[in-house]
Amino acid sequence: MSGENKQIRPETLKGFQDLLAEDSLPRREVIRTIEAVFQRYGFSPIETPALESLETLLGAGGEETNKELFRLESPEGQPIALRFDLTVPFARVLAQYPDKMKVPFRRYAIGPVWRADKPDPGRYREFTQCDIDVAGSNSVAIDAEIVAIMCEAMGALGVADYAVVINNRKLFDALLEHCGITDPERVKHVMRVIDKLKKVGTENVRLELGPGRVDDSGDPIRGVELDGATIDAIIAFIGVTGTSRAEVVTHLEAALPATEAANAALGEMRELDTCLTALGVSESHARFEPSLARGLDYYTGPVFEMLLPSAPQFGSVGGGGRYDGLVARFLNRPIPATGMSIGLDRLMAALKHLGIITTGLAVSQVLVVTVGKVPPSETLRLASELRAEGIRTESYFASRKKRGMGNQLSHADHRGIPVAVIIGEDELAQGVVSVKDLRAGKEQREGIEDREAYRKAGKTGQITVPRVDLVQTVRDLLET
Repeated sequence: MSGENKQIRPETLKGFQDLLAEDSLPRREVIRTIEAVFQRYGFSPIETPALESLETLLGAGGEETNKELFRLESPEGQPIALRFDLTVPFARVLAQYPDKMKVPFRRYAIGPVWRADKPDPGRYREFTQCDIDVAGSNSVAIDAEIVAIMCEAMGALGVADYAVVINNRKLFDALLEHCGITDPERVKHVMRVIDKLKKVGTENVRLELGPGRVDDSGDPIRGVELDGATIDAIIAFIGVTGTSRAEVVTHLEAALPATEAANAALGEMRELDTCLTALGVSESHARFEPSLARGLDYYTGPVFEMLLPSAPQFGSVGGGGRYDGLVARFLNRPIPATGMSIGLDRLMAALKHLGIITTGLAVSQVLVVTVGKVPPSETLRLASELRAEGIRTESYFASRKKRGMGNQLSHADHRGIPVAVIIGEDELAQGVVSVKDLRAGKEQREGIEDREAYRKAGKTGQITVPRVDLVQTVRDLLET
């Protein structure tokens, strides 16, 4: 038929997700929990636009990140892109508002970022980061606090099995400098190769540090072309282990050259260990791991990554590090900074897998259910009384075919609402209401369309109280 509108097939783009109520509600609870930890440490919220100039983002994270940018053009023809993290915009803000951003400054931001990456379990092209940063201090104590916050956030969420692995880019720098590798681009190439260690294994890393290799798809991967002695030194370094943070530092000292740069980096690690101990961060929850590189190019000192050993398939659920040179891209003076980010989407997937959170968390605490010819105004009045006392209440209004008791209680079940307040013509006349605990004995309610059938079905967990006692009765029930 000509002129008829063509229906559009509803679909979600690859690498993106719709968050329906059953997923969005527990997600918001997790955000509130993490945000409360951030605020306990004195961090203030800052929000920046989703879009930045291409110049702001290009080159900040490195070659791989450049490839993953969602590039656009503004109506004025300016090259722009969706932000790939929340750290680079923070660096831009620090440089743009020096009078308002007096350092040291603690900031947090929670919001979506975008990377044109290959989607994996818990990994999307649009994802949310929960980010904290401290600018204006080069103290290792601040790095220790960042790690402590990562640990405290996991504890607050009910995660017992977690570990923050920690390294220091300065250790790598000292080693590579001693081996004669000083070209910045070559150093970055080495770091990107080492960052693949957990994905590709030691032998493939060795090949990439040397002549290169062929990946599983048959595509060639360019190597760094280091000599054998240098490759052996790097492999020995990233293989260092120990039973404690202090022991790892001792073993690193043996694996590194006795240079001023190496001694300074080892000194930072010892101080970091001391600060973590002072903050009560245990060896089991924060350990030194020399193989940790972190892929972004802007890191300059300590780097961190959060792992959940019971859910290894999700990889790291958070990470960060020190980036003392990033603000200098926008300003004629450096501002030292450090921070970390929790990847909310990957964390949520891991928490569901571990059974720590479940879907279907209810917004409403009470559903007002009517029986018989109760005027809508009475339903609204009853709901308003409960809401005025801070009780989240939903009124049920549906088409005539769905107004039966069974439909109303089924709606409460589906929504996970724990309490029903039932009012009918008799209750209105007597000045009473019925309050039902829907968690107590979920009897079969299908087909229950009238008062008599409902009574025959049983009233487990139901009491009738004077209208004046309604609020207290509901409150007592919700607290049980």
